[in-house]
Amino acid sequence: QVQFVESGGGLVQPGGSLRLSCAASGFVFKYSHMSWYRQAQGKEREWIASITWHTNTTTYADSVKGRFAISRDNAKNTLYLQLNSVKPEDTAVYYCNKPNPASTNYWGQGTRVTVSL
Repeated sequence: QVQFVESGGGLVQPGGSLRLSCAASGFVFKYSHMSWYRQAQGKEREWIASITWHTNTTTYADSVKGRFAISRDNAKNTLYLQLNSVKPEDTAVYYCNKPNPASTNYWGQGTRVTVSL
């Protein structure tokens, strides 16, 4: 069955950097578009970035464009999100999934990122 295991979160100061990882299993990762999402406390989960499987074309939400970078390693079935120049409003639990999450009917436990002094 589909499974995502997110990791790499933690406490980071404003302006700092962090790299998140997502180990995927249960489907053919190398042929799947993938995305990152995040959910801040008291808010809806939101999409923040996607990457295609065949050309590695990336797209970003305006809120993270120019600061975050999504990438993938198909040999390791792993998705990454590099967070740079983080802001307090980036504080959230970060999740990976396909661009159509309904197709997996599954969410991992996420990894928590806290941006604070």
